[in-house]
Amino acid sequence: MSDRRLPLVEHLAELRRRLIICLASIFIFALLSYFYAQKILALLMKAVGKLVFIAPQEAFIAYLKIALFAGLFLSLPVILYQIWQFVSAGLLPKERKYLLVYGPLSFFLFLIGATFSYQVVLPLGLKFLIDRYSTATLQPMISISKYISFVGMFLLAFGVVFELPLIVLFLVKIGLVSPQSLRRRRREVIVLTFILAAVMTPPDIFTQFLLAVPILLLYEISLWTAVLVHKKRTGI
Repeated sequence: MSDRRLPLVEHLAELRRRLIICLASIFIFALLSYFYAQKILALLMKAVGKLVFIAPQEAFIAYLKIALFAGLFLSLPVILYQIWQFVSAGLLPKERKYLLVYGPLSFFLFLIGATFSYQVVLPLGLKFLIDRYSTATLQPMISISKYISFVGMFLLAFGVVFELPLIVLFLVKIGLVSPQSLRRRRREVIVLTFILAAVMTPPDIFTQFLLAVPILLLYEISLWTAVLVHKKRTGI
């Protein structure tokens, strides 16, 4: 009995060690980022120009949020490496080779998604939300804490969404899904996409569409990529 339990205990201990390394990395990078929070905030404010804080502690909390988000972004290579170290021992050589290639690609796709959100989607979303509802009697006064949460979740959401083609490609490569199953699930994907967009973005329809539409486009790209990979893999 003890011989069967030992690998599980070691597995959990290894998982705990990897999690501690990831958390330590986030903490260290967040601590360093705090000293640059004002410069980071200046970059994030380009889309709105001016922010306010309506509570004495709000600006301090906003700076902590900036540091935490920055720490998480900067720790992504460390987190991905720890995931690789944890799962690679249990993979077949072919699966290990795929993951070794897809790991760095996933990091770059995340950066592309976050950058696309920051450069394109976020300014459009803010312009629509502010201009559409601003009137002579209703003027925007955006809280710094709310704004940082809004932007941080937006960047994270798009970074994660841009991983979709790579995830689908990996699953097709190892034979867990097929293009046929992806086609059959298209309707369910549309429904789940809008549910996911509602959860991951602020509660307004426009920003939900800003996230949902790229997800659906990426799903279609993933589907056609899966068709090509499946043909190459099966020779059909």
